[in-house]
Amino acid sequence: MGGLNQPARILVDKWGVPHIYAASQDDAFFVQGFNAARDRLFQIDLWRRRGLGELSSVFGPAYVEQDRAARLFLYRGGMEPEWKAYGKDAYKTSARFVAGINAYIDYIARKPELLPFEFRQLRYLPAKWRPEDVVRIRSHGLTRNLTAEFARSRVVCRAGLAADAVRAKLSPSWTTRVPDGLDPCLPEDALEVFHLATENVRFDRQSLQVARVSTPGEETLEGSNNWVIAPSRTSTGRPILANDPHRAYGAPSLRYIVHLNAPGLDVIGAGEPALPGVSIGHNGKVAFGLTIMSIDQEDLYVYETNPANPNQYRYGSGWEDFRIVREKIEVRGAPARTVELRFTRHGPVIHQDAGTRRAFAVRTAWTAPGMAPYFGSIEYMQAQDFTQFRRAMRRWGAPTENQVYADTAGNIGWVAGGLAPVRPNWDGLMPVPGDGRYEWKGFLDGDKLPFVLNPKQGWFASANEMNLPSGYPYKEYKLGFEWPDNARARRIAQVLSKTPKASMEDMQRLQNDVVNLNARRLVALLKPLSSRDRATAAALRLLSSWDGEESARSAPAALYEVWWSRHLGNAFKAAVLSPAAAGAMDAPHPTALLESLEKPEQRFGKDAVRKRNEVLLSSLAAAWTELEAVQGPDPKRWQWGKLHFSFFVHPMAPILDNAAKAQVNVGPLPRGGSAYTVNVSSYHPDSFWQAHGPSFRMVLDVGNWDNSRAINTPGQSGDPSSPHYRDLAASWAEGKYFPLLYSRAAVQKAATQVIELVPAP
Repeated sequence: MGGLNQPARILVDKWGVPHIYAASQDDAFFVQGFNAARDRLFQIDLWRRRGLGELSSVFGPAYVEQDRAARLFLYRGGMEPEWKAYGKDAYKTSARFVAGINAYIDYIARKPELLPFEFRQLRYLPAKWRPEDVVRIRSHGLTRNLTAEFARSRVVCRAGLAADAVRAKLSPSWTTRVPDGLDPCLPEDALEVFHLATENVRFDRQSLQVARVSTPGEETLEGSNNWVIAPSRTSTGRPILANDPHRAYGAPSLRYIVHLNAPGLDVIGAGEPALPGVSIGHNGKVAFGLTIMSIDQEDLYVYETNPANPNQYRYGSGWEDFRIVREKIEVRGAPARTVELRFTRHGPVIHQDAGTRRAFAVRTAWTAPGMAPYFGSIEYMQAQDFTQFRRAMRRWGAPTENQVYADTAGNIGWVAGGLAPVRPNWDGLMPVPGDGRYEWKGFLDGDKLPFVLNPKQGWFASANEMNLPSGYPYKEYKLGFEWPDNARARRIAQVLSKTPKASMEDMQRLQNDVVNLNARRLVALLKPLSSRDRATAAALRLLSSWDGEESARSAPAALYEVWWSRHLGNAFKAAVLSPAAAGAMDAPHPTALLESLEKPEQRFGKDAVRKRNEVLLSSLAAAWTELEAVQGPDPKRWQWGKLHFSFFVHPMAPILDNAAKAQVNVGPLPRGGSAYTVNVSSYHPDSFWQAHGPSFRMVLDVGNWDNSRAINTPGQSGDPSSPHYRDLAASWAEGKYFPLLYSRAAVQKAATQVIELVPAP
């Protein structure tokens, strides 16, 4: 094989996990790339084309606008500072990884029968990679808070800033204001290009154009849990580290588990298949796992354009030229298109309105050097102690993270990481004029982000909640004020604090826990209420003794979720907001909703308790009536899992016939849980189709590595004809795991496939 220096071996275990054994780290990353292409070639080729803006070259004219949008957000700086930002050997690691991908592409050129069916169906071939492709693509990362700024402006425009407290709960306690000089009434389509740049590729049957898929609100799409427990609080006498990152679901999974073994390197865990290394796992000495931390890395800038020259925008006391870049987009079946990309000093222009003479650009930390999402894990995955781990995290860029840590010496810890802009004179919560009054003053030194080593309570957990330590100078640093609801974090803390000696099995159960603490709060409000209305009284009886456990078989959970997602929020908004304010926002923030219901005098005005009770009872009756229509009149036959389901859809499914769809899609699978359970299961409110949650889970027995557990769904492979395409889905749905084997002896015993790779003669 060209590019391989010495013989290497891939042992694939019975769960589809590849264990790569190479004679050098250079060869290990080469084989990782080769193997990623072997198992996930269509997925990573589509990822590359989407990120670089090269979809039109194989899919035709319908993708030109998405290509243009993606190109606006490519990293366009110098490559020398880019590679340096990730520590030593970053370029070499990427180069060896993509050389492996390219070697597999060459291999299937000689064996065309191995070409994945998607390429045959769509009649094109995979492209070769360049090392810089891996890091120039930024638009696949998790971003914040551009859409929140837009949503807040929409509410302010229609109803004023006070109304936005229902849509978003700011934490730590904070009062924002409308920036001087901002007209908050923005064009409804101002973020269309941004969404086009950051969304996945979908196909429709007629024209192979992007098919939009509606998703739940931004709040419910946040997710991930991690925790780490000290030896003094475990039954093993060793640390336990657990992590289940949450992302949008699809087939194949976003995550891919791999084991890399070479002199000086022995790391196993999950990452994204188009990137070298692993971001969640362990290296035999140090274990690590991540969740998202809500550091605000984005701002929307609004400019006045020159009435005499639309190619200029106001900055300071004069006019400044847009930087205009023209690029050619190759288009399959049509002439190449030349597109114009506009940039201000702050970033790419995503919208320009000639009528109002306004332009809109995005300033985002993720176009700075060192911000390729997750690529920085190639440094921290090799750390040998907490000092080295924290040093690597000091320059971590994206996405912004809570990293939990454990090592074989018995230490546990937490490190926050992410490039945080310094906003000296505003808080980042609304768009700002781009005329020079609102400028970043560099980035916060990574040393100033919080961390903890060996906390006194013997454990640490994060679930995306506001977790800045007491006394942290947030008013000075202004990292961010918009955080997901803390129900998951409260439940994890509740369980861990009551578990004096946690076992591996306990932690697996906690990852699959479906107790909704927010539901318990709402049910407590219902208990003193009564009603003569048949539907309302029946609903109160059903929920009166419910403990908030949202199992797939639960009838109360079915009623509660229909009530929560389809009726309660709308009834609450109608009661406490003007019609203009209610129409300006989607669902109210769960924390704002619950606090207002528990303390009705805050929002309901005169006779607050009666008005609050009317909202509760009328919306609950409506939910009961709807559920009767959907699942029949007998509540004993109701089940949450009959409504709520997981369904893993291949991106090509919309253009396949029904028989082919059945081969590439996985599910549906009945599902428990919700957006606010530890076992996150966010869903589309219109269909109850689970959109987001933990496709990968990991529980590590730190030091006794072969006793660790993991799961990935629907399977490890991206090839629908592979036995590992869907073989893990049923186990995942049932909350089961497989052994995450690490020792050579255990791996060899469990291997079901051996792939020998030898250098070209």
